[in-house]
Amino acid sequence: MSNYDEFKKKAKETLDQIADASVDAYKIAEEKARVLAKKTKLRAGIVNDKATIRRVSVELGTAYYRKYVDDERSEFRELIDEITDAHERIAIKEDEIAELKANAAIRSEDYYPEDEDDYPEE
Repeated sequence: MSNYDEFKKKAKETLDQIADASVDAYKIAEEKARVLAKKTKLRAGIVNDKATIRRVSVELGTAYYRKYVDDERSEFRELIDEITDAHERIAIKEDEIAELKANAAIRSEDYYPEDEDDYPEE
């Protein structure tokens, strides 16, 4: 019977060690999850702050551009001219797109007349 008692005692000690190790592992995992959540929250805050900086910088630049676009003595004349040139290029490209759309609409009327009687017979 002595062997059985020793076996029982060893089994209990082993189970206690496993339980302790499980608790320790849980505590470590919990701490890692807490740290990860905190880091994620901080990183999200950084991303939001960087977005704010970008948005406000664009607003600031736009306000400066509007205020000094006609001032030939502006210390940022080259940048202002670069923006103005880009606006002009955009306008030209938008006009080209509108022209392409208009031409496509005219061509599609040739294929799909509004009056159904004008459709070719099959």
